[in-house]
Amino acid sequence: MDASVELVKHLLQSVVYIHATVPREHPSTRILGDERMGSGVIVDSSGLILTVNYVVMGGQSVDVTFQKGRRVKGEVVAQDYEVGLALVRVKRQGLPAVRLGSGDALERGDAVISLAAIGAQERRIAGGVVTYLGEFEAYWEYLLERGIVSSAPNPGFGGGGLFAMTGAMVGTLYLNLSEIARNSLAIPVDFYRAHEQELLRYGRVVSRPRRAWLGVFAHALEEGVVVAGVVPDGPGDRSGLQEGDLIVSVNAEEVATRRDLYLSLWRHEPGESLTLEVMREKKVRRFEVKGGDRAYFFRPQ
Repeated sequence: MDASVELVKHLLQSVVYIHATVPREHPSTRILGDERMGSGVIVDSSGLILTVNYVVMGGQSVDVTFQKGRRVKGEVVAQDYEVGLALVRVKRQGLPAVRLGSGDALERGDAVISLAAIGAQERRIAGGVVTYLGEFEAYWEYLLERGIVSSAPNPGFGGGGLFAMTGAMVGTLYLNLSEIARNSLAIPVDFYRAHEQELLRYGRVVSRPRRAWLGVFAHALEEGVVVAGVVPDGPGDRSGLQEGDLIVSVNAEEVATRRDLYLSLWRHEPGESLTLEVMREKKVRRFEVKGGDRAYFFRPQ
């Protein structure tokens, strides 16, 4: 790793530790638990911190701890459920904010460093190179138009920063990809920069069409897309979808891949009726599902 010690020390001042407590009745606790630990990066000196949504989703109490150990209360002010980012605000001024770069400027092979918190006063760093730039899909109805995969593993909890060797932040660390060596996925900071004003004004991205949500965990097989699980009380669960169902079509549109499924769903908004054909026990069955609103389902309670 070629990053200078002074550069790393400077950047570490902007990395915070986040601890969120979520009410047990919140629907996200069945998947993520009621206590979350994460990282965040100061992106505005007036107290704005960028992190990942799964750390603070449903958080009743959000504590932010700075590098020297001072802990303050934070408030979740914006959430982007589609991309996976969130903004937390603390009532402090003059904070050491990072300089935001652009993930679009990266190329494969570029050196990067990742910084994250593993505790109130514990920070870690990892180095590597960019190994992939492009579309990334995952099983929780997630498709990122452009993700950054690097050989710099996430050294702590989600929400840390991925930095170019210039010291500019280019991404938010989302998760480790253990099935792909020691790589990690980062969400390009461009997603935040493009929608910063909307997030601050409305608490969400309003310019993007709202997406229908099924609440299923989808896995791709040679035969197609199989339901590996359902979100309890989610739209799919309420409509009768079950683990093991092979999704054949959405509104008579054939679904051959997980990407096909997501794009078919996202042509519709929450509240619209969807007809799903699934193969179950060697028989094709039809289900009427009302598209859900992920942000509303996981709203704070």
